[in-house]
Amino acid sequence: MNDLEREVAELIIETLNLEDVTADDIDPEAPLFREGLGLDSIDALELSLAISQRYGFQIKADDEQNRHIFASLRALAAHVDASRQDG
Repeated sequence: MNDLEREVAELIIETLNLEDVTADDIDPEAPLFREGLGLDSIDALELSLAISQRYGFQIKADDEQNRHIFASLRALAAHVDASRQDG
């Protein structure tokens, strides 16, 4: 896990109040939804807001890429990295 992946993992844990989860518990390649962390659409909305506040860009609810963006911690961290460089 690289530094940005760890930072995003900690943001997920903090935002969603995952009390019994540490950054090291999150496999960067594991799915964030259903199996894996078991997040749902409400979690995605909360996480999108937290990402917007921390990194200064928005993930739109109707973005066709959301399934890919939220596929795993690694995919989400890569999107954060690319978006904050572009923006």
